[in-house]
Amino acid sequence: MHASLTAQDAAALSAFYKAVFGCVDRRAPRFLSGADVARGNGLPDARLLSIWLDFPDSDGAFLEILEYEETPKPKWPAVNAPGFSHLAIRVEDLDETLSRLARAGGTMQGAIVDFGTATSPHRIVYVRDPEGNVLELEQY
Repeated sequence: MHASLTAQDAAALSAFYKAVFGCVDRRAPRFLSGADVARGNGLPDARLLSIWLDFPDSDGAFLEILEYEETPKPKWPAVNAPGFSHLAIRVEDLDETLSRLARAGGTMQGAIVDFGTATSPHRIVYVRDPEGNVLELEQY
């Protein structure tokens, strides 16, 4: 299983996920094009860069970042827009992750909330990566 993000700048977005979450390349980036690619995604003459990243301690799931040669002008999705909403990422230290996120160009979407108890905290916050994708960070 994997999650996929379409990026304006795949290399820059890949660098963000590496800096903030410690992701590593799963394989070398690949340029994809041709009839099979176009048939598969339904876009005639599609040409794109594909970057695959593993999260630390991944169980096989990975993050795919795609950059198409031609894309529509981006508009940041509303948190409550229909469709896929966000990517949830479990972190060990939420405060340190937020510091790295800010240094790497990410932004806060909401405020930190604790859904746990005094003896078993469960802190979460919604943030955005530099291209506006919504992430939910969770610290148990």
